Amino acid sequence: MENTAMLQFDKPSFFKRLKGMLGVDFYRLFHTPLLYVFLCIAALIPALVSMGAMGGEGEASGMFTNAWQIIAANSPLYVVSDIGEYANMNMVFIFGGIMISIFIGHDYKSGYVKQLFTTHAKKQDYMISKTLLGAFSMACMCVTYLIGGMISAAGTGLPFTVNAGSLICAILGKMIMSLGWASLYTFINIIFRSKFGISIALCFVLGTGIPVIGAAAVVGNTPALNIFLYGSSVYACLSSNFVSIIICLMNSVVWAVVYNVLGTLILNKRDCY
Repeated sequence: MENTAMLQFDKPSFFKRLKGMLGVDFYRLFHTPLLYVFLCIAALIPALVSMGAMGGEGEASGMFTNAWQIIAANSPLYVVSDIGEYANMNMVFIFGGIMISIFIGHDYKSGYVKQLFTTHAKKQDYMISKTLLGAFSMACMCVTYLIGGMISAAGTGLPFTVNAGSLICAILGKMIMSLGWASLYTFINIIFRSKFGISIALCFVLGTGIPVIGAAAVVGNTPALNIFLYGSSVYACLSSNFVSIIICLMNSVVWAVVYNVLGTLILNKRDCY
């Protein structure tokens, strides 16, 4: 009885296991160039967008009418009719997916996953750790995108007039959506763990919101599409308010739970090596 009690006492709790795995993942994240490369990419994206928005005389073209549109659209746009409508912070979610694919792909290629699951049996911890790691990375990319966007927008000659509260809500909404997107990308990479090319392609397609844009082309610009990650991501716009943040939070958390549960089931039922 004493031995049984001792084994139960020594068994690490969920939070202790997760803390240990997060510690390893974040150590790897901060000690490899991957995160810093994508942070730089996120900061440079607005500069490239601004170059496209400038006319031949160095004046702003019709791509934007306000400097802050490089951060978010004026209103929710589920159907994208012009590339300029998508050229905002939403692009972070595309590159964030690619970063997560590379990180998880390296886990399998290096044999880290095999070693991990030999000594660490809880597959849900792996899913949660990678989701939180991805969400943190994309939230940081949103910050560097914001900095790069402000610097780039200064050279467009466009007005900076904006409702400060709506702008803050839009930025917070997109950062919150990082959790949902990270869970989706982690789930995709668990399914196609040995097919790196497919993972990258799916992350790109879903990150651009092509399926939702296709649906919106049929049903129109309806808030009903906010149940999808892309829908809530575009709902965080320059006309956002506190309700917008709540919708983004609910959407992101619900999908994070769904994808983590499904990903854990797959890891438990299939050979993950």
